[in-house]
Amino acid sequence: MSVIAFPGGDRRSEIAGVWLIANGDGKPAGSGEDGRLAAVLELTNISKHFGAIQAVNDVSFSLEAGQVVGLMGDNGAGKSTLVKMIAGNFRPSEGTMRLEGKEIVMHRPVEARQHGIEIVHQDLALCNNLTAAANVFLGRELRRGIGPLKVLDYKTMYRRAGEIFKELKSETRPRDLVKQMSGGQRQAVAIGRTMLSEAKIVLMDEPTAAISVRQVAEVLNLIRELRGRGIAVVLISHRMPDVFTVADRVIVMRRGRKVADKSIAASSPEEVTGLITGAIEQV
Repeated sequence: MSVIAFPGGDRRSEIAGVWLIANGDGKPAGSGEDGRLAAVLELTNISKHFGAIQAVNDVSFSLEAGQVVGLMGDNGAGKSTLVKMIAGNFRPSEGTMRLEGKEIVMHRPVEARQHGIEIVHQDLALCNNLTAAANVFLGRELRRGIGPLKVLDYKTMYRRAGEIFKELKSETRPRDLVKQMSGGQRQAVAIGRTMLSEAKIVLMDEPTAAISVRQVAEVLNLIRELRGRGIAVVLISHRMPDVFTVADRVIVMRRGRKVADKSIAASSPEEVTGLITGAIEQV
């Protein structure tokens, strides 16, 4: 059995430093017939209705490891409902979800986290009066001691949080209070929490909303770092420049339906705007 790198010289694979065990046919394990990586997430004919309201209607798409997908659409297009199904908040009314080829059914967000699916909410869900490290480990605090006597292991938590921020190339410091941080640093804390759980997929809801230009650049760099580590990212955003800067693909939804799923290189901001507004029906 030999060890090979990803074929094709994909730069992101090199950044991630990912190596796979080859199959007997010389293709990386987990790849399909064309040698590409198998999808980490597959949605097939997913629908969700609330009584007579059809929030999401027959949506299918796949997501590969280390891929960033921009999810765009106007308010009420179904983006948030779709993401909440992936995050375990809602069960689909119809359709199936597969994670690494295995069908999954989730009833609660904790089950999504157990599958390696994490979400970074628009409000970040951070405790402002706690340190960055305390937020990263919130609910998963490390303890040390002998027998029944346990105390919080602050030293290890500060060290590990510092390592995570360094991996993200963020200037966030583990001992700083969240309330004193910039928007980009707060995003680093929220993303650091997903890395602690070894996420396979990170769902990000409007991460660049209401922050400065410099902080937007910090957040986009954080997304690139996730991609470099082989983590798939679904980026919900209304900010066209951000999606076209960092995403590999863009999915556009309108009135609960997917109207486009294209590579960034094959699309344009003008086309996506037309798809969102309905000036362009579907591609």
